[in-house]
Amino acid sequence: MKAVVLDTDDHYRVAELDEPTPGPGQVAIRVAYAGIQWGDTMVRDGHFSVPRPFVPGFEASGHIVAVGEGVDAGRLGEPVTALTTAGAYAEVVLAPALLTLSTGDMSLRTAAGLGWGAPTAYDLINTAAQVRPGERVLIHAAAGSVGTLATQFARLAGADRIVGVVGTADRAGYAAQFGYDQLLLREEFPTKLGDDEFDVILDPVGGPTRHAGLEQLAAHGRLVAYGNLATYEPVLANANDLLMNGKSLLTYNSNLLSQTYPERLADSARRALGLVADGQVRMDITAEYELGDLAMAVQRLAEGATHGKSILRVA
Repeated sequence: MKAVVLDTDDHYRVAELDEPTPGPGQVAIRVAYAGIQWGDTMVRDGHFSVPRPFVPGFEASGHIVAVGEGVDAGRLGEPVTALTTAGAYAEVVLAPALLTLSTGDMSLRTAAGLGWGAPTAYDLINTAAQVRPGERVLIHAAAGSVGTLATQFARLAGADRIVGVVGTADRAGYAAQFGYDQLLLREEFPTKLGDDEFDVILDPVGGPTRHAGLEQLAAHGRLVAYGNLATYEPVLANANDLLMNGKSLLTYNSNLLSQTYPERLADSARRALGLVADGQVRMDITAEYELGDLAMAVQRLAEGATHGKSILRVA
């Protein structure tokens, strides 16, 4: 099979490899499309330690072509979207059966866009932050795949006001179509907000942005940290100050959840998929690449030159 390999010299190469065989609890998927996500930049840059050479790719859509021990053989031929630990940038990938969801009549192209971003966005709003009707929500990285889904999930949860923060005017123009009430450029946060306070803030940025967000929380507000786009430097918060002001600093880690409580992640992914399937939530794929273009695709994502969701066409 053809696969993209991240080699010891940090370069991507298209190579011929043997097709993998599913083990217990796994399925093999003939890949149609694979989703491109921030984890790809972290692996490339060495923030996740993985042995090289390595076939990257953490989300795929396609059809099940083989099942391992303990998996219903009736799933053979099923159109699916899957969360994987590696290997999605290949013609065949292995995935946990539990995290491989039937897509029904949804196109495999759209299904590839769901990936880790859809359950992450769903959980940030409904599980971690528990957005309630009438609350005010602020979303950083508002033009990204998680941000554009999170604002839609927040609206469905009854949020009264949703503000997004983006890096450029171009990204603000793109994000505007997803129903934000206000969009700010990164350099305008938090100054342009004045005395505005928020019940929920979603923060994948870290560093000074996280400190500023804690200041911007209303009483009983929740800031959910789920990444470190800007810096890996630790952010220190005084628990006594948070207690006295009724503020909460929460975290969300979908990769850890897949290892500890995969059934919870699968349930959120299934709920997100259902909302996209019935048209309540829009999945926007803005770029499609070939296998040989993966290096360019990942670099564009790392540079902030993309918005929405990018995918790789495999089949």
